[in-house]
Parts: sequence; structure tokens; C-alpha cells
Amino acid sequence: MKALEADLIIQNCAELLTVRNGTGRPKTGKALGDIGLIKNGAVAVSRGEIIWVGESTDLGRHVRAGRKTKIIDADGKIVMPGFVDPHTHLIFAGSREREWLERLAGRDYLRVLKSGGGILSTVNWTRKATRTELVRAGLKRLNRMLENGTTTVESKSGYGLTIKDEIKILDSMRALMLIQPVEIVPTFLGAHAVPPEFGDSRSYARFVADRMVPEVARRGLADYCDVFCEDGAFSASDAAIVLESAMKNGLQTKMHVNEFNDLGGTKVAAALHPKSLDHLDVISARTMSDVRRSGSVAVLLPGVAFFLGREAYPQANKFISNGVPVALGTDFNPGTCFCYSMQFIISLSCIKMGLSAEQAINCATINAAHAIGRADRLGSIEVGKQADFIIMEISTYRQIPYSVAANNVSLVVKNGAVALDRTRLF
Repeated sequence: MKALEADLIIQNCAELLTVRNGTGRPKTGKALGDIGLIKNGAVAVSRGEIIWVGESTDLGRHVRAGRKTKIIDADGKIVMPGFVDPHTHLIFAGSREREWLERLAGRDYLRVLKSGGGILSTVNWTRKATRTELVRAGLKRLNRMLENGTTTVESKSGYGLTIKDEIKILDSMRALMLIQPVEIVPTFLGAHAVPPEFGDSRSYARFVADRMVPEVARRGLADYCDVFCEDGAFSASDAAIVLESAMKNGLQTKMHVNEFNDLGGTKVAAALHPKSLDHLDVISARTMSDVRRSGSVAVLLPGVAFFLGREAYPQANKFISNGVPVALGTDFNPGTCFCYSMQFIISLSCIKMGLSAEQAINCATINAAHAIGRADRLGSIEVGKQADFIIMEISTYRQIPYSVAANNVSLVVKNGAVALDRTRLF
């Protein structure tokens, strides 16, 4: 068999975590314990696509290097897929550290929201910001995420709450896709909060469904439509109005649901089958049944409980034992989780949610890619997939959750090109 010519080779990996999964479905149950580990592994890439994966001792029989081939020696380090963050609120203006400190001192979050704080305070700042200002702020945040090994993010709008301002936010995401390497999956979250110019959630939900969704879809600015189903935001029936409009207009759907209260949003999910259900902190036997019937990926966000100083964390093992696919995300946002690092989220999920290191890694890569509909080409190191991976300056994957709050990433490859190189710092 003729050897394949590569333009990038990474070899001598102490541990290569392929996270491979040949089923085409998210990993569940026992499969979450398999990270596709190859000792002394190697990866070959051509034109941004992975063309060979295996042991370094077999590399020469299958792959050849040309004059311009870049060869990286990962001796003593681990190599794994770039992190996929399936839930962020990337684009906003302003900052809410004062409010956060007040909440830590005992002020209730939903009371803050109802009194015009919380999301609505960020809305005021974001409405005043120019598109250029939003792009600059977003670029800084994406650079931080890239430094921490995230190569793909889902990014929600939701801090404009008018047609003009929601489009401004989504346009900012589009601009960012062109000037930096992190891949962005845009989500329209016009139903994030009820703006003060609307008297009630139902009338605003109708406005989102009848006016905003069709315009966003017409402009091709979003892949998904999301809705915040929660006390002080939108009821289950409000959520259904918005999501049904999204489906009619060709957008895929997601839901913020059961973060603080159970309002019946999971029943809507069981009927409409969103791609993911995010948060799910409040869970019962009935809601678990709804989640199973939805076929959705459960995107769990332990950083929120940590950031808000809560004792209760999402019950990951209940979802796993019920056969529900689980993913992990940061929920990066200005009010309830100002966190850039999926590495820290993995640590939290092991410490506070009882996940094993293997389960957490699968949830932060291949399952997270399923939660945003990109698992056909992202989230694992397999032949035919896009070459997105990271080199970490540790000798075993078990040190990812163990080294809490550390950034172990030394090099990031995105679409076959080196996007970040911190090797000189180690």
C-alpha cells in the first residue's frame, strides 16, 4: 500500500486520546469510559484532514513526510481533540462583578433579574455598544478560550432583545469567524429575558416568534434557536411558541431548561426534540423521562453552581444511568459563570458531579460536538475528520482533572494549522 503524504505529523505522544466512536451517536453508558487511548501514538494530517492515526512505531509504514511537512515531537505529552464548548454567551458589553459579589453575600439571582439587574443590565450595555466594540471584546474572549484548548464554541445572542441589536450580536459572531481560528456555531437566543418595553413574556415570545426568528433565519445568521424557560423569563408554553417558529423557519433548536425551577419545559422538549437541553439542574423522575423521550443531549454546566456558590450540582450520573447522552460546557457569560476553561469544567465535573476522568473527557469533546451538530467532523481524532487537537504538557490524561485550575495546553492545532504555540513557556 502506498504511503500517504502528510503536511503535518504529530508523533511520540505519551498518550493519544482519540475519543473515537464509530456509532455516529453520542456516547452513553459504558462507552463513556472509553477514550480511545493509544500509547506512543501518532497522527498525520493533510490539508486540514486527519489521514492516519495509530502507534508511532507504525507511522513510517503508512505515512511519509514531504519537504514541507511539519513534524511535531510530542514526547512525554498527551494529545487529544480540541475542546468543544457547547454553551457560551460570548458576545456582550459591560461587566457584572459587583452584582456577582452581592449574590455571593445572599441576594437572590431571580430577584436581581426581576428588578432589572442580571441579564437586563447586560442588555443595556450591549445595546449601547457598537459592532466594532463587541467584536473586539469577543476576540479577547476567544483568545482566552483558545489558550485553554477550546477549538470550537457555540455562541448565543440574547443581550440585545430587539431585532436590530440581536442582529448586531450575530453579525459580530460572523465577523469573528473571519479573523480568528476558533470555530463558532451561532445560536439565536432572542428569548433570553423579557425586555422592559414589553409588558409580559407572552407578548414578547410572540414578537420573537413572528418577527425576530424569521428575520434571523432569512439572513442566515444562526444555526440554532434557543429559549430560556425559567421563572422570571419564559414559560413552557412561551418556549413552545418560539421553538415552533424556529423549526418552521429552518432553524434547529435548543433549550435552557430546569436551571432553577421545573416549569414543564421538559414536556415541550419531549414533543419538539431539541438538539440539546442545557442546565437541567432540577431533575425528577418525570423530567428524566421527558429528557429521555426528547432524544436531546443533556448539556450540563457545573461552572454555574460553582460560580453562584450553590451546594447542588447537576446530577450527571443519573442522566448516564438512564441512558441520556451528557455533554459538558462552560456557560461562559457575564453573570453566572465567567469561565473560559473547559479544563476547569472537567475538574469540577469529577470533583462535584462524580464523573470519571474518562467520562468527563468524552463529555467535553465528542458528546459536546454532538450537542452542536458537529460530531461528523469534530470532537474526536479519527481518519476523515477535521484536524483539531491539542498538546498538553502532562504525561497522562488523569492529570487534566487533577491539576485544578491549571492550563496545561502547550499547542493547539485547528483545521490542520498551528493556531497557538506556548511551548516556549514550558
